[in-house]
Amino acid sequence: MNTKEILKKIRRIEISTNRLVNNIFAGEYESVFKGQGMEFEEVREYQPGDEIRTIDWNVTARMGQPYIKKYVEERELVMMLLVDTSASADFGTHQQTKAEIAAEISALLAFSAIKNSDKVGLICFTDDVELFVPPRKGIKHVLRVVREILYFAPQRRGTNISAALEYVDRVIRRKSVVFLISDFRDQGYEKRLQVTSKRHDLIAITLQDMREETLPNVGLIELEDAETGEVIVLDTRDAKAREMYRQLNLRGVEARRKFFQSNKIDNIEIRTEQSYVEPLIRFFRQRAVRESF
Repeated sequence: MNTKEILKKIRRIEISTNRLVNNIFAGEYESVFKGQGMEFEEVREYQPGDEIRTIDWNVTARMGQPYIKKYVEERELVMMLLVDTSASADFGTHQQTKAEIAAEISALLAFSAIKNSDKVGLICFTDDVELFVPPRKGIKHVLRVVREILYFAPQRRGTNISAALEYVDRVIRRKSVVFLISDFRDQGYEKRLQVTSKRHDLIAITLQDMREETLPNVGLIELEDAETGEVIVLDTRDAKAREMYRQLNLRGVEARRKFFQSNKIDNIEIRTEQSYVEPLIRFFRQRAVRESF
């Protein structure tokens, strides 16, 4: 793909995601992700209805009438996008691969963040962290992030979620919003997820494709693991074999869901054959309700 085609694709994503941000997500994002605290803004005269605990007694004594301290929310946040760019991300049996969907979701989240003057950073990982883009503000920076996700060429094929989480914990000291976008075709990452979820506001976005869960009846097929290269031959005419394949994948999905739920880690499930907009809207609205209590 030449430079002109790349820019055209990025521009298409910018236009489509900006429309969603302006119409839906910017307000939802702001209501869900609060600032890190309150900062002093000014001292002003007390007015009926003001909270008594905010009275500045030193200024009140000096001026001879009550004054209060006014605070505003410290709005600026850091959003980190941790994007799985392993070989399995290139899989997709519908119009888009998981990697392309990850880029669009990342753009949507990133544009929502900069709309609220927050910073956005990026980590692309396989079985190692291969790219780190430090958090910054601005439209040019976000477009760079989208470009990196779309066209980053990883050197490795496997997945190591723990390594990505360890890296973000090391380089991002301040509590941040961390979106982990992956198909979670990995093992042994649970303990690290627990650690990161205590340090940051961690949200998992799980990308799934129908053909990774069920097989059609199409006779003998070769199944190749995109990350390890291992190949097996399966006779899909055998209903028991198809059901065993379905049950194996279903057990993995259910175990992951239970883990996220028991550890109070938000999980958004995105399917390649369906729109990603509705699951994201549902997440923001449900979380907004939860945050209001």
